Amino acid sequence: MPNKVSKGQWDLAAIVAIILLALSVVLGGASREHTLRLTIVELAALPVLVIGAGRLIRSGLWREHRFALGLLAALAAIPLVQLIPLPAAVWTGLPGRDELVLALELAGLQPGWAPLSLTPDLTWASFLALTPPAAVFLLALSSSHTLNSRLIGIYMAAAVVGVLLGAAQLASGGERLYPWETTSAGSVTGFFANRNHLATLLLATLPFAAAFGAATLRHKSDDRRLALWFGAFFMGLVVIGLAAIRSRAGVILFGPAVIASLLAAWIAAGRGRPKPALIALAGGAAVAVAAVALFALPPILARFEVQSAPEGRFEGWPIVAAAAETHLPLGSGIGSFDAVFRSVEPLEQLDPTFFNHAHNEYLETWLEAGWPGALLILAFLVWYGRRLWSAWRAGPSRERDLQRAASIALLVMLAHSAVDYPLRTATLACLFALCAAILEKAARPTERELA
Repeated sequence: MPNKVSKGQWDLAAIVAIILLALSVVLGGASREHTLRLTIVELAALPVLVIGAGRLIRSGLWREHRFALGLLAALAAIPLVQLIPLPAAVWTGLPGRDELVLALELAGLQPGWAPLSLTPDLTWASFLALTPPAAVFLLALSSSHTLNSRLIGIYMAAAVVGVLLGAAQLASGGERLYPWETTSAGSVTGFFANRNHLATLLLATLPFAAAFGAATLRHKSDDRRLALWFGAFFMGLVVIGLAAIRSRAGVILFGPAVIASLLAAWIAAGRGRPKPALIALAGGAAVAVAAVALFALPPILARFEVQSAPEGRFEGWPIVAAAAETHLPLGSGIGSFDAVFRSVEPLEQLDPTFFNHAHNEYLETWLEAGWPGALLILAFLVWYGRRLWSAWRAGPSRERDLQRAASIALLVMLAHSAVDYPLRTATLACLFALCAAILEKAARPTERELA
């Protein structure tokens, strides 16, 4: 049996985890031009990483989560392996290195030892960026349901504050209150540089608000009904927030996310015939949708007009795919997308815009990590499917309610990653890691199920 952790250690874990998540929200909302702020988040992650890993080892819990920990180890190993120096005879023979060899020859230089990655500095930075989500995952994996629920509460509070900050950004005339220099000025971004990422945060926290609120219906205490009304308020706030943000992916994903969240809420309430309070929970979202449709529908629909919003990402995907094929089987190196894309971008497509990412994490991983990256994604999806089945087939309980909500949040972020790069921000990467740790526990029976 796992060894129990002393109360003092649990308190210390809660403190360092809350500090890390708070910093990730305030300082981790951008994917570039944030080196100093990200460094602060990475330094704050070190004690969390040590405490989380130490607790897993001392308690023996790591044995129950070997596959998930193996996925994390593989994720960290890919950039490290890409940084191993290789002799010239090896790396010059890798696919996609012909132009680099030619450049050295034209400069009169002989190829020497070099890593697999074409941009080793960015690959190392990408490895360091894994520190905060890895630390959150390890700590949450060994934490109690209560602590993990409180950590989720931080993100729910951040979602509310983010919407309020976004409202203030609009009220300022689109010139102030933006925490990042490179941002969507004039849009609702909250703590993020990209408005799409604020939409992801709202949708990812939505199932937790619904599940927490509906779970109170299993109890007779009226004092807990506050969580139910907060859930209804939160669902309405998400609708209004998405209408103001005008993220196309957010609008498209809202329907599936709210349906899955209401299903999780129905299970959390104890299944059976929906109770009036549960109907009120769904009504909060319905009223907000009706209000948005009445007052703000035209601007939202305008975002889907091709003439007003041309999509460069769709034009760039075939170019990225062709570049990825050129660098198979090992990829060009984590973090090398910008350098590789600039080298293959057709001249007729050059314009003032900056295609800093593929806007498709799966395609970008295919380019940067090749077959190892693709296999890691497949292994993760297998893990996700198994844990999803375990969480949803179980009955209502505090642990299972949280796990079902986490599975929806993960699916939202995975779906949004097909058209954007939300996990490139420390804020959403840490939320993803927290949800993954919560869902991983679905493989273990709860205390109620053991009784």
